[in-house]
Amino acid sequence: MRSSVLLILPLLAACATVPSGPAAPAPQTRTTPSPPPQQVQAAPSSSGFIAPRIMNLPGLEGVIGKNETALANMFGPPRLSVKEGDARKLQFVGRACVLDVYLYPLEPRGQPSATYVDARRASDGLDVDRAACVRALRR
Repeated sequence: MRSSVLLILPLLAACATVPSGPAAPAPQTRTTPSPPPQQVQAAPSSSGFIAPRIMNLPGLEGVIGKNETALANMFGPPRLSVKEGDARKLQFVGRACVLDVYLYPLEPRGQPSATYVDARRASDGLDVDRAACVRALRR
């Protein structure tokens, strides 16, 4: 037991750092401008069910409100499908962009429908226009 403790001590000492001179400058972080505020419409809630807020932006009319099957027909099979509780996230990818579509039930025990969309460039992950990404990924 004692020998195993002695073997671990050098490893622990290697984890500790002691400043030995002037502090290095803090690394520069790249910030991207924040997107304009999203337009959403509040959905009513009833009997303890909290209805999701639904995105309402021009160019997304063909996506918002669609179910998983309709989205797969529109964009092809999703690269990623994540289910968490009664919600689902589908990810569609093309050369131009990555589109994340979030689906939530609009009523208790209802089928999840697309309520929110996010888009970014496939090359570097920077935000792109959602409607332009939808147009680029449509079959």
